[in-house]
Amino acid sequence: MESTESEQSDPSSRRSRIAVAGASGLIGTALTRALTDDGHEVVRLVRRAPRTKDEVRWDPKEGYVDTAGLAGCDALVNLAGAGIGDHRWTAAYKQELRDSRVLGTSALAEAAASLDEPPRVFLCASAIGYYGDTGQRAVDESAPAGEGFLPSLCVEWEGAAAAAHEAGIRTVLSRNGLVVAREGGAWGRMFPLFKAGLGGRLGNGRQYWSHISLYDAVAALRHLLDTETLSGPFNLTAPDPVTNREVTAAMGRVLHRPTLFTAPSPALRVALGEMAGDVLGSQRVLPTRLLESGFSFAFPGIEDSIRAALR
Repeated sequence: MESTESEQSDPSSRRSRIAVAGASGLIGTALTRALTDDGHEVVRLVRRAPRTKDEVRWDPKEGYVDTAGLAGCDALVNLAGAGIGDHRWTAAYKQELRDSRVLGTSALAEAAASLDEPPRVFLCASAIGYYGDTGQRAVDESAPAGEGFLPSLCVEWEGAAAAAHEAGIRTVLSRNGLVVAREGGAWGRMFPLFKAGLGGRLGNGRQYWSHISLYDAVAALRHLLDTETLSGPFNLTAPDPVTNREVTAAMGRVLHRPTLFTAPSPALRVALGEMAGDVLGSQRVLPTRLLESGFSFAFPGIEDSIRAALR
């Protein structure tokens, strides 16, 4: 069926077939729901035998993707990866973090490149961990990678998408910030503590947290999918990063709870090991390219994002 003139001028109005890896995660669940609600066909990549017609088998560690299931897809979205904060960073878990991202991304990029009719766009999640600890310095997509485990992981993760780019597929890298949501991630752990009156700052509280509401994260991903002139890295963070101290105060105001507790840096380092460096590190990340592309945030402020998460 030929598309109408309005559909040709506005890609977001077309009914598309979109494959999503990591569809059961925090962002993936919200994205697939939004796409389905708008009439798009979503194909979910699963690591088990498919149970429904909208599921496609893949095995990221083995580099296997059922490419037949990707036929006819307009877009391929990769949001898969083991949770950064789900476990202490032992050597084994750091390998799991790497394999789930790098091997999975490589498998999907190569699968997309191998298709006779590849998708128009490959969108791969990355993270603002790319920049490392930026202290009080604001950075955007023009900044180089930082030093340490997470920056090196992000560099390798993004590099694994090369096969799609080399095949001429528009390739977009979304460097995701801290997502403000009740359903999971850092805020999913924070909300119960703050509601119980047990919330407080971490360390000295001066470290910057570059956040984004779940609503804006999904809207930004769709903007990147639909805007055919966009490629390369984009920071998915609100335009006004705030410190952990400011986050703590905002949570207290919105939830009407005291925020007297603190988690001293030495205690966090004992409890979390190497991961404490990420929790206590400062990342003041700006979404320069996203704003320049015409994207508008619905919830730009931290209180806006927190209230949106509680709706």
